[in-house]
Formats: sequence, C-alpha cells, structure tokens
Amino acid sequence: MDGQTRLIKAEKTCKEPPKRSRNVFTDIKYFLLDSPAANTFINFGNGEEKRIYTESILQRIDIDVDKYKIFNIHRIGIEAPPSYVFDELLKWSGDSSCWPNNIAKVYLQDKSLEKIRIYLFGRIKSLLGLKNGIFGFKFLHLFDLTAIRIHGTPASADVDNARYLLYECKGGYPIGVFCMYVRSPILERGEKEMSQLFMMVGFDFFGSKTLSKMKFIRRIWESFHNRVTGNVGKRFKQLCEWQFDKFTNGT
Repeated sequence: MDGQTRLIKAEKTCKEPPKRSRNVFTDIKYFLLDSPAANTFINFGNGEEKRIYTESILQRIDIDVDKYKIFNIHRIGIEAPPSYVFDELLKWSGDSSCWPNNIAKVYLQDKSLEKIRIYLFGRIKSLLGLKNGIFGFKFLHLFDLTAIRIHGTPASADVDNARYLLYECKGGYPIGVFCMYVRSPILERGEKEMSQLFMMVGFDFFGSKTLSKMKFIRRIWESFHNRVTGNVGKRFKQLCEWQFDKFTNGT
C-alpha cells in the first residue's frame, strides 16, 4: 500500500458520527464543557455592522425587522450539499445526537416539526406537585416552538439555494424567533464548504422581542448559549459529513 492510498484510507476511516450522549452528565460534557475546535459565532466589528447583517437575514426569511431583533448568529461550513443538510435538519427530534436532549428534551407535538415543546430534563409532568413551578417560573416547560415557515424548496431565482426552518418561540423564558438556515457558499466571503449552516436566535430571559438592557444577565446567557450552539453545530457538521461520506462511497 503506497502513501497516497494510506492517506485516502485514513481520511475515510477518520469520519465517524458524534458520540451519543447518554445522560445529563454527558450532555454537560459534550455541550457545555467541550470547547468546539472552530469558533462558529459571528463576531461583528460594531453594532451598525451587526444591524445591517442581521436585518438582511431577517428580510431574507421574511421577518419584520422592526418587530424582532436577532440575539446572535452562528455559522458553520459543512461538506455536504444544502439539500442533504436540510434533510438532516428535518430529522430533528428527541433522539437527535446533536442536541442536549437529556437537559432540554425535544418533543414533537403530533409527531411534526410544526410544533415543538422543550422540557427541562425531559420531564413532562409536574415536579413535587408544583404544576407551574415556583412563583410562576416554569422550570420544567422551557419553551414552545411554532413553525412560522418550513422552507424546503428554493425559488428558481434563488442563487443561494437557501432552505430553512423558522420558528416563533414562546413559553418559559424566551419569546422571539429561532431559525436554522442553510445555503450554498458565497465565495466572495471566503466560504469554501458546500453548505453554510446558520443558527440564529432572537429571544432572551425576559420575554421581550427586543434584547434585554440588563447587560450582566445577557452576557451570562450569551456565553452559555454560544457554547451550546457551537457544540450543536460541530456535532451536526460531523453527523452530516459522516452520513454524506457513507452515501458517496456506497457504504
């Protein structure tokens, strides 16, 4: 076996799916403690740059820019076609290896992505008889996602080949929007992978559709959210590339 053959074989065997989390402790390890190799968070030079960038995305997914604000945006390149990546997004469920389901369990209502409810630790029943938590804080029911639009077929004139899942968020603490958006790369921006996946949120602790002015709380939440989102993106990239590699190599 020559060197080139060994290299090709090594590249094929190095692809593997993300390790499945088995409990709350492995959720903490994989999604909170692990540091993603690549930074997925889009860091803007100033507030005006962020405003222009986020408003262009909101307009693209047909959201009122005066009604909602984007909290933060993560982007990760994936070596698989946008249609393939979107099909993997459609498999999002309580059994997904890319989501911390032992901490924030995903329940598909009516077995559909149109309505999703997220529960803390997977508990759907009241704890110690405290149906609404303590002082009205719903610590079991985190939030609901109701689909505004599931856009799986790009328009004929869409050069970006974009597809996305767009949700309105309500419930325990967040109100706003959540979007997973995939498109082809824009070479002028230095994007090289076949697909670019964006994960965007527009909610915070205080149930407002604009960002909280309490910077200390925002920073804690943003730090927590960015670490989890970065690891979700990393694991989703790993899953898509492993699956697509199997598909293209007929294994």
